[in-house]
Amino acid sequence: MRDDLRPNEAELQFLTLAYNRFYDIFDEVMDDSFWERESWYRFSRVKDGFAVYSELLNYEPLKWVLEDMRTSRPPMEAEIASELFRFIRNLIVHFPFFDTWDDVWVNRSVVNCFKEDQSIDRFLTKHSGTETVKYRFWEADKKTMTYLSINFPKQYEEGAKVHLKDILTEKEGVKFTFILMRRILDTQVLSAGEQESTMSI
Repeated sequence: MRDDLRPNEAELQFLTLAYNRFYDIFDEVMDDSFWERESWYRFSRVKDGFAVYSELLNYEPLKWVLEDMRTSRPPMEAEIASELFRFIRNLIVHFPFFDTWDDVWVNRSVVNCFKEDQSIDRFLTKHSGTETVKYRFWEADKKTMTYLSINFPKQYEEGAKVHLKDILTEKEGVKFTFILMRRILDTQVLSAGEQESTMSI
């Protein structure tokens, strides 16, 4: 038997656990009742979703998907699916001081308190001043089109707070990120079934 086939046995165990977890959270986030729950609960579930997705990006074939997106998809989509989502994950994991999405903020001095030029700092330095990216996504089961903007911070300075809610609003932003994350993850599933939502730039 070839030992270079993907996934191998260990990867399959990992992927099964991770995919099942992500799909469970995805289904919950896309349900209207989720948005009636307490803001702290929503935040805890969203954090778990980003954490699972971030770990899955260590799987080599998903890295190939993101590389392909850089040439085959609209501008910035690959960066959003990798760099932005990792930034959000790192922000809510490494600064666990906040109870809700709308509470989360950092500035340059806080980010670099112990060590400079880490992932959050690099992302904000690179994308500070980047033009707004507009998206829309269709939820077929609700027959609803939602429009949203990804607003990169205009400045990243010592005293200037960068609020997560200003980059992405909670409800529309979370739904958008989970739809895009699922679309990427579904590339590794033989039969993902019919997509519940579609998205375009």
